[in-house]
Amino acid sequence: MQPKRGLIRFGISPDGQIVPDVLEKLPGRGIWVAAERSALETAIKKRLFARGAKQNVTVSDTLVEEVEALLAKRLIDGISMARKAGRAVAGFEKVKDWLGREEARILFQASDGSERGKAKLFPPGGRGSFFEILNASELGLSFGRERVIHAALGFGGLTERIREDAIRLSGVRKTDSGEAAEEVKKTK
Repeated sequence: MQPKRGLIRFGISPDGQIVPDVLEKLPGRGIWVAAERSALETAIKKRLFARGAKQNVTVSDTLVEEVEALLAKRLIDGISMARKAGRAVAGFEKVKDWLGREEARILFQASDGSERGKAKLFPPGGRGSFFEILNASELGLSFGRERVIHAALGFGGLTERIREDAIRLSGVRKTDSGEAAEEVKKTK
């Protein structure tokens, strides 16, 4: 048992296929799994989806990668909506300004950005106020640019949803070293 924000819902298609339901809107009984790569891999390996569904189900060999891709798309779309609502900015100077005026609630920095440049900005503080899980191209999609290294989100309900999506993705996404992003974040 844990809060819903740390879980990923799965549904069962009519043909018995396990389907990720990151929007949590598919009909039928849902199967909830922790938003951690190791938990997903364990559920697949130990056939826990069949036990949770109380029926035989088919699990795709690429289920974890599908979940990661869907979570990344949802996060990118959320940041894009925040930008359109005027609650997100990109670029070093704009982000630095928002952080200085305490307008920023979450700081996103591209995982493939320069460490020297990223070290010049400090997160707003608090749990879940800094994420380094999207690369520059993915972050750029949210702002209609080719690449974005620094982005900040302001306060609001949409920002809280984006934070939950980022936490889920950080538990599932692998870093370059092969570890889940959440495990790396805990050691910093």
